[in-house]
Formats: sequence, C-alpha cells, structure tokens
Amino acid sequence: MSDEKRSRTLLWILIGGGAFFLFVLAVFTLVYLTLHTGERTSSLSSFGDKIGVVDLEGVIITPKIVVPQLKKFADDDSIKAIVLHVNSPGGGVAASEEIYREVKRIRDEKKKRIVASIESVGASGAYYISSATNKIYADRGSVVGSIGVIAEWVNYGDLLHWAKLKDVTLKAGEFKDTGSPTRDLTPAEKEYLQSLIDDMHTQFIQAVADGRKVKAEDIRAIANGKVWTGGQALGLKLIDQEGDFEAAVKDTAKSVGIKGEPVLVRPERERKTVLDLLFGDVSEWLPTREKLLDQQVGFYYLWK
Repeated sequence: MSDEKRSRTLLWILIGGGAFFLFVLAVFTLVYLTLHTGERTSSLSSFGDKIGVVDLEGVIITPKIVVPQLKKFADDDSIKAIVLHVNSPGGGVAASEEIYREVKRIRDEKKKRIVASIESVGASGAYYISSATNKIYADRGSVVGSIGVIAEWVNYGDLLHWAKLKDVTLKAGEFKDTGSPTRDLTPAEKEYLQSLIDDMHTQFIQAVADGRKVKAEDIRAIANGKVWTGGQALGLKLIDQEGDFEAAVKDTAKSVGIKGEPVLVRPERERKTVLDLLFGDVSEWLPTREKLLDQQVGFYYLWK
C-alpha cells in the first residue's frame, strides 16, 4: 500500500472514530439532561401542599442515605407530611436505630406527620423504624414483624483441619477473638454473645413499645422473631390500617388538610454512571456490602 493510500485510510479511521465518539457523547448528554430536567420539573412545578416520599428498601446497612432525606423533608415547610415507603427485611442494629431516632424526632419534636406504608416486607429493623411513625399501613399480604436479633457466621475450622492448615491468633483479652470462624465458641463466649443479643432484643422491644405507645410487656409477648401477614398484624396492633401505598397517601393528605390530589416529592435520584446509561443497571453484577453481609460477623435486626 502506498503512503498516500495509507494516509487516506488513517484519515477515514480518525473521522469515523471521531463521529462515533460524538454520537455516544450526544446520546449521553441527551439522557443526562432528560434525567435532570425531570428532577427539576418535579421540584419546580410543586407549588402546592406536598407530601415527601422516602423509600426504605433492601437490607439496611447504613443510615447515611435515608436520614439526610428525612431531615431535608422535615425542615421543608412546603412538605406537609412524609410517607416512609417500606420494603425491607431489616438490617444492622445501629443503622436501624439511627433511622428510628430520626423518624421519632420528626414525629415528636418537629410535629410533622410521618407514616409508614409497608409494601411486601416490613420486618425486623424495618418494622423497628416503622414503629416510630404516626401510623403504619400495610397490605393484607404484607410480611410484618420479626421482632428479634440475629448473629451468625460460617465456621470453617473443620476445613482448615482437613487441609492441615493452622490458624494463628495473638490476642490480649480473653474475649478479643470471640466469634472467630476458625474454632468453636467456648461456653463463656456463648454466654457473652447471648448477653449482647438479649440486651439488643430488650432495646428493640422498648423502642417498639415507645413508638407504638404501648406497654413493653405487650410487645415482649409477641417478640419471638415471628412474622405475620398484614391482616394478622392488624389484629396484633402491630399496624394501624390495611391499605396500599395509594391509600396511605390519600389518608395522610386528608389528615394534614391537603385537598385534592397531593403532590408527591421524592429525593433527587442517584446520579447515573456512564456504564448504567450505556449498558443499563449493572449494580446486580457488582459486589456490595449487602451481598457480603453473610460473610461478616455482626448483630442484625434482620428477617432471613
């Protein structure tokens, strides 16, 4: 191939590559602007009385997303009420407690109406949080309850023994390596861990009793880790009304004096990555702390 032909081929490759890059950039920009225009439109067009909607979904690992969303709606005078849309089996003890405290603060200190609408599941830590609201709604077939604490991990000590491997641990303090997956618990360690779990269970029971404004003894009687359907939970006074999300919104709007169809405001959506925009949601293929939960030693208000 002559130098002239080689130069022309290279030129066409550069032109084609540049055109493709500009096309991809244009598509990305269009999608990005569409997403953000939708967010701004939702915000700017909501001049009337509004209801804030915060989603509590999946395993609760951290309060860092939900709590700021709740605080923002709590401090916004145009938001007349908040609906916590629940679909979660619970999660970490401390994370659930922090969200619970913020919900209770909104209810008792800010005096802003906040309700929970349980979709498929509102169990363990998710129910813990829901109990701090003014009112709990659930579908007849929702899964509700599971007032209990769980701690579990995998013990692979026998595998190490089979492979003729030895775990070497240096420690200062008898209980420093309690829960090591390389050996069985001693009787003293079992007693120690059980005391922690029992204390967390008592905290859970008292928190639900405070949130529901009932006696702790009444909650303790059903705090055995069981779940119930929404219909059963109503009879146990774990929820206040059967109803879906739409029913919860309408009833809440009426209770705060909003006439007509309420305007629903949700927190700003999470920014999409280039991979998400080009290939769809790739999160299911990526490791997350939720997916690694079973490999971590910890204490959880979690229905499994």
